[in-house]
Amino acid sequence: MTEKTIPLLTCRDIAPVAAFYRALGFAVTFEQKSPYAYLVVERGAVELQFHGMKDFDPQTSLGGCYILTDEVDALHEVFRAGLKDVYGKVPTRGLPRIGPVKDMAYGVRQFLMTDPGGNSIRVGQPTGGDGHIAPAPKETFARALHFAVLFADSKEDLPAAAKVLDRALALTHERPTPDQRVRLLVLRADVAHRQGEDPSGVARRLAEADAVPLTDTERRRIPDDLARLAELRLTLR
Repeated sequence: MTEKTIPLLTCRDIAPVAAFYRALGFAVTFEQKSPYAYLVVERGAVELQFHGMKDFDPQTSLGGCYILTDEVDALHEVFRAGLKDVYGKVPTRGLPRIGPVKDMAYGVRQFLMTDPGGNSIRVGQPTGGDGHIAPAPKETFARALHFAVLFADSKEDLPAAAKVLDRALALTHERPTPDQRVRLLVLRADVAHRQGEDPSGVARRLAEADAVPLTDTERRRIPDDLARLAELRLTLR
């Protein structure tokens, strides 16, 4: 006996959703406009189905699913390249969008995407652990980064992430290590960019991060953050 789960997601219009998933390398295997809008997309073993609702607001969507893979970094690059080909750039805010790859405190390396219907598609690769969130570190800045990453790149609560990061960066009686400071500044710049804040503020934080002297060992600790810094710099040009 074999079973299979297929997520059924909501969107307002199936046409932009179909275009988005085609850009990711999915095949549209079923598309119906009447008597109601319905769409099926497939990529390998992954199948997603969508039904259209004219009065649906994608900005308020709570729909989503989790896709597990054993090559999350490679898939992230493929998806980014496909989106850039179709949209002219990699969309990192608004709808649709794709986020950076992050190692999460619950034992996965993942990235988040949101399609034109407002559905959150999480793509992750297990890295160990039992799926529960690891205890928050006690050290001030490690703790701030722990919660800020969870808020920004799991819950997608950007205001909460910004609050945590601003509080940590404003401290004067304690100082983060150089690599912690870079991580704090890059994530704060990333959150500001995703929230549509003034680009000059984003650029200022990136410049501050760029100016932090790092040893080779410190650079090897934060490859994802340094890659995101370079990407954001290009985005602002």
